[in-house]
Amino acid sequence: MKKTLTRLIADYGMILVLLLLCAFFSVVTYSEQPPTGESAAGQISSAVRRELGTAPRVLIAASAQPDDAAFASRLQHDLAASGARVVGTIQGEPRDARETLQKLNASGDRLDAIACTQVTGAWLVFSDLKTDFPALGEPRLLVPKPYRWPNFLKSANLLNIANQIAVIAIVAIGMTMVIITGGIDLSVGSLLALSAVLTSGFIRDFEGGTDASTGGMLLASLAAILLCGVVGAFSGGMITRFGIPPFIVTLAMMLVGSGLAYILAKGQSIYQIPDSFVWLGRGADLMSLPNAVVLMLVLYGLAHILMSRMKLGRYLYAVGGNAEAARLSGVPVRQVLMFAYIASALLAGLGGVIMASQLKSGSATYGNMYELYVIAAVVV
Repeated sequence: MKKTLTRLIADYGMILVLLLLCAFFSVVTYSEQPPTGESAAGQISSAVRRELGTAPRVLIAASAQPDDAAFASRLQHDLAASGARVVGTIQGEPRDARETLQKLNASGDRLDAIACTQVTGAWLVFSDLKTDFPALGEPRLLVPKPYRWPNFLKSANLLNIANQIAVIAIVAIGMTMVIITGGIDLSVGSLLALSAVLTSGFIRDFEGGTDASTGGMLLASLAAILLCGVVGAFSGGMITRFGIPPFIVTLAMMLVGSGLAYILAKGQSIYQIPDSFVWLGRGADLMSLPNAVVLMLVLYGLAHILMSRMKLGRYLYAVGGNAEAARLSGVPVRQVLMFAYIASALLAGLGGVIMASQLKSGSATYGNMYELYVIAAVVV
Protein backbone atom coordinates (compact mmCIF):
# COMPACT_ATOMS: atom_id res chain seq x y z
CA MET A 1 0.00 0.00 0.00
CA LYS A 2 2.78 2.39 0.94
CA LYS A 3 4.70 1.62 -2.26
CA THR A 4 1.57 2.17 -4.34
CA LEU A 5 0.90 5.51 -2.67
CA THR A 6 4.52 6.56 -3.16
CA ARG A 7 4.37 5.65 -6.84
CA LEU A 8 1.11 7.56 -7.32
CA ILE A 9 2.57 10.65 -5.66
CA ALA A 10 5.70 10.37 -7.80
CA ASP A 11 3.65 10.00 -11.00
CA TYR A 12 0.81 12.41 -10.28
CA GLY A 13 2.17 14.67 -7.55
CA MET A 14 2.27 17.70 -9.85
CA ILE A 15 -1.40 17.23 -10.74
CA LEU A 16 -2.20 17.12 -7.03
CA VAL A 17 -0.28 20.37 -6.50
CA LEU A 18 -2.19 22.02 -9.36
CA LEU A 19 -5.52 20.84 -7.93
CA LEU A 20 -4.55 22.23 -4.53
CA LEU A 21 -3.67 25.56 -6.15
CA CYS A 22 -7.04 25.62 -7.91
CA ALA A 23 -8.75 24.89 -4.61
CA PHE A 24 -6.78 27.65 -2.89
CA PHE A 25 -7.65 30.28 -5.50
CA SER A 26 -11.28 29.14 -5.45
CA VAL A 27 -11.46 29.65 -1.69
CA VAL A 28 -9.77 33.06 -1.63
CA THR A 29 -11.92 34.37 -4.51
CA TYR A 30 -15.22 33.02 -3.13
CA SER A 31 -17.59 35.99 -3.20
CA GLU A 32 -21.07 37.21 -4.06
CA GLN A 33 -21.88 37.09 -7.77
CA PRO A 34 -24.66 39.01 -9.54
CA PRO A 35 -26.60 36.88 -12.05
CA THR A 36 -26.23 38.20 -15.59
CA GLY A 37 -27.55 37.48 -19.05
CA GLU A 38 -29.89 34.55 -19.59
CA SER A 39 -29.45 33.15 -16.07
CA ALA A 40 -30.73 36.42 -14.59
CA ALA A 41 -33.64 36.40 -17.06
CA GLY A 42 -34.58 32.87 -16.01
CA GLN A 43 -34.63 33.89 -12.35
CA ILE A 44 -36.84 36.92 -13.04
CA SER A 45 -39.30 35.02 -15.27
CA SER A 46 -39.71 32.39 -12.55
CA ALA A 47 -40.42 35.13 -9.99
CA VAL A 48 -43.04 36.70 -12.30
CA ARG A 49 -44.88 33.40 -12.76
CA ARG A 50 -44.71 32.59 -9.06
CA GLU A 51 -45.61 35.96 -7.54
CA LEU A 52 -47.65 38.02 -10.02
CA GLY A 53 -50.41 35.67 -11.10
CA THR A 54 -51.82 35.57 -14.62
CA ALA A 55 -51.18 38.10 -17.41
CA PRO A 56 -49.12 40.64 -15.42
CA ARG A 57 -47.94 43.83 -17.14
CA VAL A 58 -44.15 43.99 -17.03
CA LEU A 59 -41.62 46.60 -18.11
CA ILE A 60 -38.10 45.31 -18.81
CA ALA A 61 -35.18 47.61 -17.93
CA ALA A 62 -31.69 46.75 -19.17
CA SER A 63 -28.52 48.65 -19.98
CA ALA A 64 -26.77 48.62 -23.35
CA GLN A 65 -24.18 46.04 -22.24
CA PRO A 66 -24.07 42.70 -24.14
CA ASP A 67 -25.07 40.68 -21.06
CA ASP A 68 -28.05 42.96 -20.48
CA ALA A 69 -29.07 42.64 -24.12
CA ALA A 70 -29.12 38.85 -23.67
CA PHE A 71 -31.12 39.35 -20.46
CA ALA A 72 -33.75 41.47 -22.22
CA SER A 73 -34.07 39.12 -25.22
CA ARG A 74 -34.43 35.97 -23.11
CA LEU A 75 -36.84 37.61 -20.65
CA GLN A 76 -39.11 38.86 -23.44
CA HIS A 77 -39.33 35.33 -24.81
CA ASP A 78 -39.96 33.72 -21.41
CA LEU A 79 -42.58 36.25 -20.33
CA ALA A 80 -44.46 35.98 -23.62
CA ALA A 81 -44.47 32.20 -23.30
CA SER A 82 -45.89 32.42 -19.75
CA GLY A 83 -48.73 34.76 -20.74
CA ALA A 84 -47.31 37.96 -19.27
CA ARG A 85 -47.60 41.20 -21.23
CA VAL A 86 -44.37 43.10 -21.86
CA VAL A 87 -45.43 46.75 -22.12
CA GLY A 88 -41.97 47.93 -23.09
CA THR A 89 -38.25 47.23 -23.07
CA ILE A 90 -35.65 49.79 -22.02
CA GLN A 91 -32.10 49.23 -23.26
CA GLY A 92 -29.92 52.22 -22.56
CA GLU A 93 -29.28 54.79 -19.85
CA PRO A 94 -31.33 56.09 -16.89
CA ARG A 95 -32.62 58.97 -19.02
CA ASP A 96 -34.10 56.43 -21.43
CA ALA A 97 -35.86 54.76 -18.52
CA ARG A 98 -37.25 58.09 -17.32
CA GLU A 99 -38.59 58.94 -20.78
CA THR A 100 -40.32 55.56 -21.05
CA LEU A 101 -41.82 55.84 -17.56
CA GLN A 102 -43.08 59.36 -18.31
CA LYS A 103 -44.81 58.14 -21.48
CA LEU A 104 -46.45 55.24 -19.66
CA ASN A 105 -47.47 57.54 -16.81
CA ALA A 106 -48.99 60.07 -19.22
CA SER A 107 -51.01 57.37 -20.98
CA GLY A 108 -52.27 55.98 -17.67
CA ASP A 109 -50.82 52.51 -18.21
CA ARG A 110 -50.49 50.55 -15.00
CA LEU A 111 -47.56 48.27 -14.31
CA ASP A 112 -47.38 45.18 -12.16
CA ALA A 113 -43.60 44.89 -12.20
CA ILE A 114 -40.38 46.33 -13.58
CA ALA A 115 -37.84 43.61 -14.36
CA CYS A 116 -34.29 44.87 -13.85
CA THR A 117 -30.74 43.62 -13.88
CA GLN A 118 -28.36 44.23 -10.98
CA VAL A 119 -27.16 47.38 -12.76
CA THR A 120 -30.50 48.90 -13.73
CA GLY A 121 -32.09 47.98 -10.41
CA ALA A 122 -29.80 50.54 -8.76
CA TRP A 123 -30.89 53.42 -11.01
CA LEU A 124 -32.31 56.31 -8.98
CA VAL A 125 -35.17 56.73 -11.44
CA PHE A 126 -36.76 53.62 -9.89
CA SER A 127 -36.25 54.74 -6.28
CA ASP A 128 -39.66 56.44 -5.78
CA LEU A 129 -42.01 55.28 -8.52
CA LYS A 130 -45.20 55.93 -6.52
CA THR A 131 -44.40 59.64 -6.13
CA ASP A 132 -42.78 60.33 -9.50
CA PHE A 133 -45.12 58.25 -11.66
CA PRO A 134 -48.40 57.81 -9.74
CA ALA A 135 -50.42 56.59 -12.73
CA LEU A 136 -48.29 53.45 -12.92
CA GLY A 137 -49.70 52.15 -9.65
CA GLU A 138 -47.32 50.34 -7.34
CA PRO A 139 -45.18 48.15 -9.60
CA ARG A 140 -42.77 45.74 -7.96
CA LEU A 141 -39.10 46.15 -8.74
CA LEU A 142 -37.77 42.69 -9.59
CA VAL A 143 -33.98 42.30 -9.38
CA PRO A 144 -32.16 38.95 -9.69
CA LYS A 145 -30.82 37.71 -6.38
CA PRO A 146 -27.05 37.29 -6.11
CA TYR A 147 -25.37 33.98 -5.39
CA ARG A 148 -21.94 33.00 -4.05
CA TRP A 149 -19.32 31.45 -6.31
CA PRO A 150 -15.50 31.68 -6.69
CA ASN A 151 -14.36 34.34 -9.15
CA PHE A 152 -11.58 31.94 -10.15
CA LEU A 153 -14.08 29.31 -11.36
CA LYS A 154 -16.24 31.68 -13.39
CA SER A 155 -16.46 30.52 -16.98
CA ALA A 156 -15.25 33.88 -18.30
CA ASN A 157 -12.13 33.69 -16.11
CA LEU A 158 -11.36 30.09 -17.05
CA LEU A 159 -11.75 30.87 -20.76
CA ASN A 160 -9.53 33.93 -20.35
CA ILE A 161 -6.86 31.84 -18.63
CA ALA A 162 -7.05 29.23 -21.39
CA ASN A 163 -6.76 31.91 -24.07
CA GLN A 164 -3.81 33.55 -22.32
CA ILE A 165 -1.84 30.29 -22.04
CA ALA A 166 -2.74 28.98 -25.51
CA VAL A 167 0.49 30.27 -27.08
CA ILE A 168 2.67 28.85 -24.31
CA ALA A 169 0.82 25.53 -24.45
CA ILE A 170 1.21 25.21 -28.22
CA VAL A 171 4.93 25.99 -28.13
CA ALA A 172 5.28 23.54 -25.24
CA ILE A 173 4.25 20.68 -27.56
CA GLY A 174 7.42 21.10 -29.61
CA MET A 175 9.55 21.76 -26.55
CA THR A 176 8.28 18.52 -25.01
CA MET A 177 9.57 16.56 -28.01
CA VAL A 178 12.94 18.27 -27.77
CA ILE A 179 13.28 17.65 -24.03
CA ILE A 180 12.20 14.01 -24.43
CA THR A 181 15.14 13.52 -26.82
CA GLY A 182 17.47 14.92 -24.16
CA GLY A 183 17.88 18.37 -25.70
CA ILE A 184 16.62 21.88 -25.12
CA ASP A 185 15.47 24.74 -27.36
CA LEU A 186 16.13 28.22 -26.01
CA SER A 187 15.22 29.91 -29.30
CA VAL A 188 11.42 29.51 -29.12
CA GLY A 189 10.78 32.94 -27.56
CA SER A 190 12.81 34.73 -30.24
CA LEU A 191 11.22 32.65 -33.00
CA LEU A 192 7.83 33.61 -31.65
CA ALA A 193 8.74 37.29 -31.99
CA LEU A 194 10.30 36.70 -35.41
CA SER A 195 7.16 34.94 -36.65
CA ALA A 196 4.92 37.75 -35.41
CA VAL A 197 7.11 40.35 -37.14
CA LEU A 198 7.35 38.33 -40.37
CA THR A 199 3.60 37.72 -40.50
CA SER A 200 2.73 41.37 -39.88
CA GLY A 201 5.45 42.55 -42.27
CA PHE A 202 4.36 40.23 -45.08
CA ILE A 203 0.76 41.38 -44.70
CA ARG A 204 1.79 45.04 -44.72
CA ASP A 205 4.33 44.88 -47.55
CA PHE A 206 3.01 42.17 -49.89
CA GLU A 207 -0.67 41.55 -49.16
CA GLY A 208 -2.13 45.07 -49.10
CA GLY A 209 -1.85 45.98 -45.42
CA THR A 210 -5.24 46.77 -43.92
CA ASP A 211 -6.90 45.70 -47.19
CA ALA A 212 -5.34 42.23 -47.21
CA SER A 213 -7.57 39.31 -48.14
CA THR A 214 -8.08 36.18 -46.08
CA GLY A 215 -5.96 34.20 -48.52
CA GLY A 216 -3.20 36.78 -48.33
CA MET A 217 -3.15 36.70 -44.54
CA LEU A 218 -3.05 32.90 -44.61
CA LEU A 219 -0.11 32.89 -47.03
CA ALA A 220 1.76 35.44 -44.91
CA SER A 221 1.22 33.34 -41.80
CA LEU A 222 2.33 30.12 -43.51
CA ALA A 223 5.44 31.82 -44.89
CA ALA A 224 6.41 33.06 -41.43
CA ILE A 225 5.87 29.63 -39.88
CA LEU A 226 7.91 27.91 -42.60
CA LEU A 227 10.77 30.37 -42.20
CA CYS A 228 10.82 29.59 -38.50
CA GLY A 229 10.95 25.92 -39.50
CA VAL A 230 14.06 26.70 -41.57
CA VAL A 231 15.68 28.17 -38.47
CA GLY A 232 14.77 25.02 -36.56
CA ALA A 233 16.29 22.90 -39.33
CA PHE A 234 19.51 24.91 -39.07
CA SER A 235 19.61 24.36 -35.30
CA GLY A 236 18.97 20.66 -35.75
CA GLY A 237 21.68 20.44 -38.40
CA MET A 238 24.25 22.10 -36.17
CA ILE A 239 23.38 19.66 -33.38
CA THR A 240 23.27 16.46 -35.43
CA ARG A 241 26.02 17.11 -37.99
CA PHE A 242 28.59 18.95 -35.91
CA GLY A 243 27.81 17.65 -32.44
CA ILE A 244 27.40 21.12 -30.93
CA PRO A 245 25.46 20.99 -27.64
CA PRO A 246 21.78 22.02 -28.05
CA PHE A 247 22.15 24.63 -25.32
CA ILE A 248 24.85 26.49 -27.28
CA VAL A 249 23.14 26.22 -30.66
CA THR A 250 19.69 27.31 -29.52
CA LEU A 251 21.13 30.07 -27.32
CA ALA A 252 22.89 31.45 -30.41
CA MET A 253 19.72 31.16 -32.48
CA MET A 254 17.79 32.91 -29.72
CA LEU A 255 20.07 35.93 -30.16
CA VAL A 256 19.95 35.68 -33.96
CA GLY A 257 16.16 35.43 -34.04
CA SER A 258 15.73 38.33 -31.66
CA GLY A 259 18.13 40.47 -33.68
CA LEU A 260 16.44 39.62 -36.99
CA ALA A 261 13.03 40.48 -35.56
CA TYR A 262 14.35 43.84 -34.34
CA ILE A 263 15.99 44.64 -37.68
CA LEU A 264 12.96 43.65 -39.76
CA ALA A 265 10.59 45.64 -37.55
CA LYS A 266 13.06 48.56 -37.35
CA GLY A 267 12.50 48.68 -33.62
CA GLN A 268 8.79 49.44 -34.01
CA SER A 269 5.50 47.59 -33.96
CA ILE A 270 3.99 46.60 -37.31
CA TYR A 271 0.28 47.29 -37.03
CA GLN A 272 -0.91 47.81 -40.62
CA ILE A 273 -3.01 44.64 -40.72
CA PRO A 274 -6.77 44.10 -41.21
CA ASP A 275 -9.23 43.93 -38.34
CA SER A 276 -10.24 40.45 -39.51
CA PHE A 277 -6.75 39.17 -38.69
CA VAL A 278 -7.73 38.96 -35.01
CA TRP A 279 -10.12 36.06 -35.76
CA LEU A 280 -7.59 33.45 -34.69
CA GLY A 281 -6.39 35.21 -31.55
CA ARG A 282 -9.61 36.81 -30.30
CA GLY A 283 -12.47 34.98 -32.01
CA ALA A 284 -14.65 32.40 -30.29
CA ASP A 285 -16.77 30.47 -32.79
CA LEU A 286 -17.10 26.97 -31.33
CA MET A 287 -19.36 26.92 -28.23
CA SER A 288 -17.85 30.24 -27.07
CA LEU A 289 -14.39 28.63 -26.86
CA PRO A 290 -11.60 30.94 -28.09
CA ASN A 291 -10.33 29.84 -31.49
CA ALA A 292 -6.77 29.73 -30.16
CA VAL A 293 -7.90 27.30 -27.45
CA VAL A 294 -9.67 25.10 -30.00
CA LEU A 295 -6.49 25.02 -32.10
CA MET A 296 -4.48 24.17 -28.97
CA LEU A 297 -6.79 21.25 -28.14
CA VAL A 298 -6.59 19.91 -31.71
CA LEU A 299 -2.79 20.09 -31.66
CA TYR A 300 -2.64 18.35 -28.28
CA GLY A 301 -4.85 15.58 -29.62
CA LEU A 302 -2.56 15.12 -32.62
CA ALA A 303 0.54 15.23 -30.40
CA HIS A 304 -0.96 12.57 -28.13
CA ILE A 305 -1.56 10.30 -31.12
CA LEU A 306 1.98 10.92 -32.37
CA MET A 307 3.65 10.21 -29.04
CA SER A 308 1.55 7.23 -27.99
CA ARG A 309 0.37 5.54 -31.20
CA MET A 310 3.02 6.17 -33.85
CA LYS A 311 6.50 4.82 -34.50
CA LEU A 312 8.00 8.30 -34.54
CA GLY A 313 6.81 8.92 -30.98
CA ARG A 314 8.53 5.74 -29.79
CA TYR A 315 11.68 6.83 -31.60
CA LEU A 316 11.65 10.14 -29.71
CA TYR A 317 11.51 8.29 -26.40
CA ALA A 318 14.20 5.85 -27.52
CA VAL A 319 16.61 8.62 -28.52
CA GLY A 320 16.05 10.38 -25.22
CA GLY A 321 16.61 7.19 -23.25
CA ASN A 322 19.87 6.19 -24.92
CA ALA A 323 20.80 7.62 -28.30
CA GLU A 324 23.57 5.09 -28.98
CA ALA A 325 21.39 2.11 -28.10
CA ALA A 326 18.63 3.56 -30.28
CA ARG A 327 21.08 3.91 -33.19
CA LEU A 328 22.24 0.33 -32.82
CA SER A 329 18.59 -0.74 -32.79
CA GLY A 330 18.02 0.86 -36.18
CA VAL A 331 16.48 4.15 -35.05
CA PRO A 332 17.45 7.04 -37.39
CA VAL A 333 18.70 9.22 -34.54
CA ARG A 334 19.73 12.21 -36.65
CA GLN A 335 16.42 12.37 -38.48
CA VAL A 336 14.49 12.06 -35.23
CA LEU A 337 16.45 14.93 -33.67
CA MET A 338 15.96 17.02 -36.81
CA PHE A 339 12.22 16.39 -36.61
CA ALA A 340 12.11 17.46 -32.95
CA TYR A 341 13.87 20.78 -33.51
CA ILE A 342 11.97 21.56 -36.71
CA ALA A 343 8.66 20.78 -34.99
CA SER A 344 9.62 23.00 -32.06
CA ALA A 345 10.46 25.88 -34.40
CA LEU A 346 7.29 25.43 -36.48
CA LEU A 347 5.10 25.47 -33.38
CA ALA A 348 6.95 28.54 -32.09
CA GLY A 349 6.19 30.15 -35.46
CA LEU A 350 2.53 29.24 -35.08
CA GLY A 351 2.58 30.73 -31.59
CA GLY A 352 3.93 33.96 -33.07
CA VAL A 353 1.07 34.09 -35.58
CA ILE A 354 -1.45 33.62 -32.77
CA MET A 355 0.19 36.33 -30.66
CA ALA A 356 0.21 38.72 -33.62
CA SER A 357 -3.48 37.96 -34.07
CA GLN A 358 -4.23 38.53 -30.39
CA LEU A 359 -2.40 41.86 -30.31
CA LYS A 360 -3.15 42.86 -33.95
CA SER A 361 0.48 43.73 -34.52
CA GLY A 362 3.98 42.31 -34.66
CA SER A 363 6.90 43.43 -32.53
CA ALA A 364 10.41 42.24 -31.69
CA THR A 365 9.53 42.49 -27.99
CA TYR A 366 7.06 39.61 -28.18
CA GLY A 367 8.07 36.30 -26.65
CA ASN A 368 10.39 37.81 -24.05
CA MET A 369 11.16 35.11 -21.44
CA TYR A 370 8.75 32.73 -23.15
CA GLU A 371 11.42 30.06 -23.46
CA LEU A 372 11.48 29.83 -19.66
CA TYR A 373 7.68 29.81 -19.43
CA VAL A 374 7.52 27.02 -22.00
CA ILE A 375 10.19 24.93 -20.27
CA ALA A 376 8.33 25.36 -16.98
CA ALA A 377 5.10 24.27 -18.68
CA VAL A 378 6.81 21.16 -20.04
CA VAL A 379 8.19 20.26 -16.62
CA VAL A 380 4.76 20.72 -15.04
